[in-house]
Amino acid sequence: MNLGYSECISPHWTTNAVPSLVYGGDNNKTATCSQLGFPDSVCKRRPSFSNLRIQNERECLSHRAITPVEDEIPSPPAVDEDPTRITLSTGFHKDLNSLPKPLSAINPSSSSSDRTKVRVAYRGVPGAYSEAAARKAYPKCVTVPCDEFEDAFKAVELWLVDKAVLPIENSVGGSIHRNYDLLLRHSLHIVGEVQLIVDHCLLGLPGVRKEELKHVLSHPQALEQCERTLNELSVTRINAVDTAGAAQIVASEGLRETGAVASARAAEIYGLNVLAERIQDDPDNITRFLILAREPIIPGTERPYKTSIVFTMEEGPGVLFKALAVFAMRGINLSKIESRPQKRRPLRVVDDSNNGKATYFDYLFYIDFEASMAEPRAQNALSHLQEFATFIRVLGCYPMDAAK
Repeated sequence: MNLGYSECISPHWTTNAVPSLVYGGDNNKTATCSQLGFPDSVCKRRPSFSNLRIQNERECLSHRAITPVEDEIPSPPAVDEDPTRITLSTGFHKDLNSLPKPLSAINPSSSSSDRTKVRVAYRGVPGAYSEAAARKAYPKCVTVPCDEFEDAFKAVELWLVDKAVLPIENSVGGSIHRNYDLLLRHSLHIVGEVQLIVDHCLLGLPGVRKEELKHVLSHPQALEQCERTLNELSVTRINAVDTAGAAQIVASEGLRETGAVASARAAEIYGLNVLAERIQDDPDNITRFLILAREPIIPGTERPYKTSIVFTMEEGPGVLFKALAVFAMRGINLSKIESRPQKRRPLRVVDDSNNGKATYFDYLFYIDFEASMAEPRAQNALSHLQEFATFIRVLGCYPMDAAK
């Protein structure tokens, strides 16, 4: 099979702003931000690049679909009518204005003018685990925070940054489905991976003891991963957009009775104290991140490589088994299998008469396999897979990484 280059256009997409849920420490206890004494801005998500149209006419490593994949067809753009942002209070002991401002629809340019270093976009604010992953991949890079995952994709496409680092799965929380969908909707290429050990810390304002806390703010997954510790403290849990953002809110609003679950680096950045370390229930908490770029890298064989693909198939007995067998028969290990319903065609009727016959989902299959595209066995496997697939696209071939 000739896995050549075909033309790709990146559509523009939007993410609707929705308020974070606020709930109590037990299943029967709920509250709103106003009832807990928090400003409404705490439970609002920031807007994304909702009005930017991107048209990317470069080539991408892919194989053109035999039948269109609806997930690649753009939806009509939505306009974010709620530009609510977290407003930082004045008089705080840390100079938050010195931190880089997140890229967003309001501010589509970075505050840094250093173009001599690799510029890496990530979702969140300084102190986020994604920023730590970016620095692990590129120790001397300039990190550029973004409001949303899609903003990071678009920052690369608009040449505002060189790379983007985005989480794709966590050993405790599972896959980040949003980013799987965005991989298909944009024509960026995976050029690397980073596995980061996640250690959650309980943070609070200086002089506050953890026993004094009544509320804890963080990303929902972080709160869930620290359930045992938070239950022992009998605190009310409040959802935030991200972990470092939670630390920023506690610091900027001066919330003495509220703690945050975030990284030790976030405590250093925002002037908080670490009240407890490694509070996650599972000590082996690892997040895998993907490194995205505008152009693919040339695969080699000098070190272990991984290849990521996405494909669709016509429904039929044993079709998925046949698709997976093309790798097994060549001794290629599959390290990840993920299926996602096609957004534009979630259900398909078996009988054209629509006379009560069974319906089922049309799926996209994402697979990571441990082989380089420079190896003949990988090329032959994809050539064989083409016999069953109606669409196949190589998302990237890149060196493997191990958490350390």
